[in-house]
Amino acid sequence: MTTTTKAHIAVLFTNLFFALNLSLVKHISPALVGAYGLNIFRVGISLLLFWTVWSMGKTAAAIKRKDIPRFLLCGLTGVAINQMLFVKGLTLTSTIHAALLMLCTPLLITVFAFWILKEKITWQKALGLSLGIGGAVLLITTKEKNGSASLTGDLFIVVNAMAYTIYFILVKPLMRDYPPLHVIRWVFTFGFFMILPFGWNEFIHTGWPSFQLSHYMALGMVVICGTFLAYSFNIFGIKHLGAGITGSYIYTQPVFAAVIAAMFLQEQFTLEKIIAGALIFGGVFLVSRKTPPTIEE
Repeated sequence: MTTTTKAHIAVLFTNLFFALNLSLVKHISPALVGAYGLNIFRVGISLLLFWTVWSMGKTAAAIKRKDIPRFLLCGLTGVAINQMLFVKGLTLTSTIHAALLMLCTPLLITVFAFWILKEKITWQKALGLSLGIGGAVLLITTKEKNGSASLTGDLFIVVNAMAYTIYFILVKPLMRDYPPLHVIRWVFTFGFFMILPFGWNEFIHTGWPSFQLSHYMALGMVVICGTFLAYSFNIFGIKHLGAGITGSYIYTQPVFAAVIAAMFLQEQFTLEKIIAGALIFGGVFLVSRKTPPTIEE
């Protein structure tokens, strides 16, 4: 099996793990552990694993002083804001809503490219943004019959996607100067100390007496598969496939999430969700599609 094939498989599993996370988190939070407390488990244990992996190698642990501010910002956007709002939002909304709204990330990257990088706005990308934003608005304003989705939860997921978009832009220069695992390890290190004050109280009040085998398994999979392996596989994909191809696998998440949620959480794919999903998928396709070069006579 070639390295490229392994990278494709790794990235596919990354998105399967992220989709599985959506349902596993709801199995234990907020009933047994608060959303912010759960992040202490996710980030803290993954951080220990990242440093354990480093200890088995021969690379240096240090980072350049000039890069510390950027690492701090990556920890803030990629771990603190991103992770806390993701889990908190997920406990307040439905799994399918969260999965579809996560597709806002490519749309937001396009917006930032227009705003910061001054990229040219084509009719194709403008139409794509309009479709994507329209789908997100439709999804957010759609009420669930069982009350499993809320406006607050949906907005948390959108802000989480915005934070990840900023992180994605900030972390790229670091990936050129350091190995990907080195970057993730330090981003998690700074991010962990940022989330500690917010999640400590919920962490120490975890309802261990109420835990059953399924809850321990869910917590273990959220930490090991949904965080440590997912981030490790993702950076492996970025290294061997590039950010563009790796990022395109995000389209598989809603499919995985919808199947898992329907099987274990009895969530329904309503007509409104299908229309909203089609608009978001269409929007992401248009903003991500490269315009063919114009042939001059």
